[in-house]
Amino acid sequence: MSSATFAESDRLPGADLDPEVDPSVRAELVHGDKSLGRITQTVADIAERSTPLWWKIAFPISATVMSGCFLAIAYLIATGVGVWGLNQPVGWAWDITNFVFWVGIGHAGTLISAILFLLRQRWRTSINRAAEAMTLFAVMCAGIFPAVHVGRVWRVLFLAPVPNYNAIWPNFKSPLLWDVFAVSTYATVSLLFWYVGLIPDLATMRDRAKTAMSRGLYGFFALGWRGSNRHWRNYEMAYLILAGLSTPLVLSVHSVVSFDFATSVIPGWHTTIFPPYFVAGAIFSGFAMVLTILIPARVLCGLENLITIRHLENMTKVILATGCMVGYAYAIEFFMAWYSGNIFEQFVFLNSRGRAAVLLVQADPPLAMADLSLGDSGQCGHVV
Repeated sequence: MSSATFAESDRLPGADLDPEVDPSVRAELVHGDKSLGRITQTVADIAERSTPLWWKIAFPISATVMSGCFLAIAYLIATGVGVWGLNQPVGWAWDITNFVFWVGIGHAGTLISAILFLLRQRWRTSINRAAEAMTLFAVMCAGIFPAVHVGRVWRVLFLAPVPNYNAIWPNFKSPLLWDVFAVSTYATVSLLFWYVGLIPDLATMRDRAKTAMSRGLYGFFALGWRGSNRHWRNYEMAYLILAGLSTPLVLSVHSVVSFDFATSVIPGWHTTIFPPYFVAGAIFSGFAMVLTILIPARVLCGLENLITIRHLENMTKVILATGCMVGYAYAIEFFMAWYSGNIFEQFVFLNSRGRAAVLLVQADPPLAMADLSLGDSGQCGHVV
């Protein structure tokens, strides 16, 4: 069958508004030439070809913007955490807000890699590597804030439960210490999961390498992979075990992060809905970040045939589902503040959060109804 025939049958049902398209036909995961050699060539060519012009322009711009991070941290240490807006009535400022954001968007990589792997969702294979890499960078960014939020960064080692000359031990009842254990465990498992999945790919790059240095580096990290039956059996078992370990982390890590807020006694924050609320929000924002990365990457790197509209549409469905969960959690918060009869809770939600809620109610329902109607009619491809 020709590639033209494949391209014709791979269109999403109703994606081109053609009434003759059969809505029961599911789009193919890969378009064009589906041979393993061609797919390998397409992916490996990104690393083997010369650096493109757009990267040479974008990298110094990004590096310049990132350098502002170090200047901001230096100013923070010299001035104090008050520059974040952190004071007595404001319990949650710039540090913990960004910490929750970065930990949250990392959950998409674990969900795509682990949970979708256990559910045998084949569409994950085109996007899991990018999502896993995003997870690692997100966790590294999140790790900055617990280190610098203490104000005296030279005392940050006292957060670790190790013997020290002052016999000072951290407070194990503090959710901030729970964050240390949760995020460090999450980073370790995510790194192992990403690396184990990368071993066959590193071996492929080793076999294609044209210089001795590249061959040596790829060979070192490929751990002697030869693609034998024994190697594949051990690889699949290790990957399955790591997937099983990573799956509970999707639920537990952000639940622990939510305890930073939920275990406080501040009105509006002391609530039991936060763990599932935060997990749904983490997956929601994480998939949105994956889309933000993949949509331009598939064009700039020429991966339209490997990362197809079907992949993007499946991710938007997850975003739609988790977005509805988050919207439900928003509504429940306001309902419980009213139903509890607690005047302090009611004051927080009606005065502090009420203004933001008005804007949300005005903007969110029309958008949600548009998404639901497009999803129901099979036109999600146009949204993407």
